Amino acid sequence: MDGLTPSRRRLLAGAVAGGVGVVAGCLGTDGDDSSDGDGPELGLSLSRVDGSLRDRYVRDRDDPDERWDEAALDAALAGEEYATRRRKPFFASADDPAYVREDGTYYRLGSVVVDEVAETYPVLRLFETDDESTGDGGESTVDGGEDGPLPESDRRAVRIAHFAARARGNAGGYPVGLVERGGYVYRAEAARSDSELLADDGPDRVSYRDVTYRVEVERERFHEAVSRPTAEAVAADPERMEAALRAKLVGPRVGTDELSTEAERIVKRAAVDEYRETHPYSEAYVELLRAIDARPYVDGNVRNDAGVGANEKEMIRYGDEYYERSLRVLADEDG
Repeated sequence: MDGLTPSRRRLLAGAVAGGVGVVAGCLGTDGDDSSDGDGPELGLSLSRVDGSLRDRYVRDRDDPDERWDEAALDAALAGEEYATRRRKPFFASADDPAYVREDGTYYRLGSVVVDEVAETYPVLRLFETDDESTGDGGESTVDGGEDGPLPESDRRAVRIAHFAARARGNAGGYPVGLVERGGYVYRAEAARSDSELLADDGPDRVSYRDVTYRVEVERERFHEAVSRPTAEAVAADPERMEAALRAKLVGPRVGTDELSTEAERIVKRAAVDEYRETHPYSEAYVELLRAIDARPYVDGNVRNDAGVGANEKEMIRYGDEYYERSLRVLADEDG
């Protein structure tokens, strides 16, 4: 990693020395993070990333991510036509990219939305009821748990739909990635074919975790994106791939010789457990915050500019190691 030139080091040192004159408190020689300030408390955590970025983000063609659509991967690498519906074929995004290596070449995987289709699917919703008995209308209750008699697809549907039923009228929420439109959507044709809950003579009630639910099934219209998988060559050697990942994913770079002994001590402390100080911060903490480009916590309004209660995460490089750093402002005890 390129270090700071002597002139830049002097400039950095001067900036730190000039800026910390307005802050109070000091870092004890034993690394104590206490201070005499009465402002908001700022916590810093550093989690070391083991190995290279390639180890973390790149998969070999023979060992793809189990979530990937392998047919889409084959088509993208071969430049053939292929399309997926609703879900992205590689679950990749700008913040969470996907890469694969084939025959020594590194490819970035993604997708492009090329069309839209409309489909009608059954939606299972559950509503809590106290009536477990068979009524005059022929209502019946069946065990919807894992040991119950329903097909596996129905047991999964009940498990997911119950999240939404449990959340109705209560504070909190449910797993949005699983629950859709307040229930479970039977998209797979095999699941619809095997289902007993969708049958005309299916049960009217299911029990799950000692709660009885009324079964409601509605057929609803869904509009789904059609995506074309893509594979773009990025690099032909490991070093260049590492540099590309570093440029995209890593923020501030700090050399081990750029920090004072006190600031280094904070780094080591934060890599083991969250390090905290109360504003105004010690000179060493200010030095480190500026080095990792967390200036809003120092030079701005720590409450408004930095974001009270925010948990800001970013990857940095310290020496030759990568770290995921997390900064959070802890709310005052008095609210």
